[in-house]
Amino acid sequence: MSGQQVVISVRPRRRAILGVSDPRTLRDILRASQPIAFRDGTEKALEADMRTVRDWVAMSRTPVADTFLQGADVYDRHIGRYGRELALELIKFADVRPGQRALDVGCGPGALTKQLASVLGAEQVSAIDPSSAFVQACQERLPGVHAEVAAAEALPFGDEFFDRTLAQLVVNFMTDAEAGVREMCRVTRSGSIIAAAVWDYAGQMTLLRRFWDSVAALDPSAADLDEGRSMRYCTPDELQALWTGAGLEKVSISDVVVTAGYEGFEDLWEPLQFGVSPSGAYVASLSPDRRAELKADFQHRLGAGNEPFRLGARAWLVAGRVP
Repeated sequence: MSGQQVVISVRPRRRAILGVSDPRTLRDILRASQPIAFRDGTEKALEADMRTVRDWVAMSRTPVADTFLQGADVYDRHIGRYGRELALELIKFADVRPGQRALDVGCGPGALTKQLASVLGAEQVSAIDPSSAFVQACQERLPGVHAEVAAAEALPFGDEFFDRTLAQLVVNFMTDAEAGVREMCRVTRSGSIIAAAVWDYAGQMTLLRRFWDSVAALDPSAADLDEGRSMRYCTPDELQALWTGAGLEKVSISDVVVTAGYEGFEDLWEPLQFGVSPSGAYVASLSPDRRAELKADFQHRLGAGNEPFRLGARAWLVAGRVP
């Protein structure tokens, strides 16, 4: 595979605008804009069936939050590579504008927080995360932002305090997402916007889709750990129901594809071995022989070698207004 470059192309799409009905149905959105990998001039649609949602915690017997205890630098080299692009899309989707006050729920090392501070000013941005390591990294990287350790289900802020409350790659990891979204509503002013982004785990989050495909092929007993099977609130239908169930109005769903670059496959693989996120936790649990087998199969499925390449990742976006 050496010398090949993986390039992601995206078919054009219309974007949903908050408060304006998207002419597409949710089924249309699901089918639209499939990323395509071009290798040696051959198009390969990166498609996967939507599957029944189960509880990842029950399947793995590992609290999901415990898979994010590694340092911020490890996360940055794994899923964090996609953070800046996704943050910019979520900020645009939520209509964040100067003069507003915003909250980043589940801030991680601060990818979304940083972009919010760039638009609003650090003093107008607050951030929370249950990981003390992530909060410390956010504080060190973004002086002036108010960041503290807290859970989405019990936000440490008064009622109607923010103009925008956002959650990037967090809703599906909440212990109680319904309670978390209700809390996001509570701290947000009437008429203001709550928005979130989650990966399309079952379809076009290429890195994780290919990873769990490899896991299932080599270890069928671990198939239910696949985030595309087990994570809740990772489809348009579920997100719409979650937002409307919290009483939010003018709920809008859209999709976006972001990309991340790698120097070669080793650059992609290395952070997985530290156990960050559910995918990394699975890698860290393997014996050296089984880990090497997974690595080889995963590399083959990605078609990546020692040359630089980029991968695309689709996320679902949801937004609604507080009554």
